[in-house]
Amino acid sequence: MNPWALALTGRVTRADVPRLCDRLETRLALRGDRGEGAPVTVVDCDVGGVTHADLALVEALARLALVVRRAGGAELRLRRVPPGVHALLGLVGLTGVIGVDRADSAGAGRADVAGVEGAGPPGLLRGTARHRPQSDGP
Repeated sequence: MNPWALALTGRVTRADVPRLCDRLETRLALRGDRGEGAPVTVVDCDVGGVTHADLALVEALARLALVVRRAGGAELRLRRVPPGVHALLGLVGLTGVIGVDRADSAGAGRADVAGVEGAGPPGLLRGTARHRPQSDGP
């Protein structure tokens, strides 16, 4: 198990983001100041307990990934990723920026592109751009 791990649970709001980033940044800085062990290469982030997959969560994940990279080039790796979170990351173009542990992901085996059959939870993005033929009558 990676000692550099954090877990996000419940609903993550925009108000939570600065506090989460500050806590992780402080923790990484303390380790560096003490000269402890090998450099951090991966910080695991368990998102299996998140209850709302929304843009506030995506913002939190993107900012946490930035904090980790600035602390020495490490990578934030998501674990137990629900399909809705994975679909949102794909929708905003962050699947190549934030690592996802596919073997440990709740959405493992699904396509990486939101809106493709089988990507994300059932109903996500379906019907939003559906073509409906116009009727001739009222």
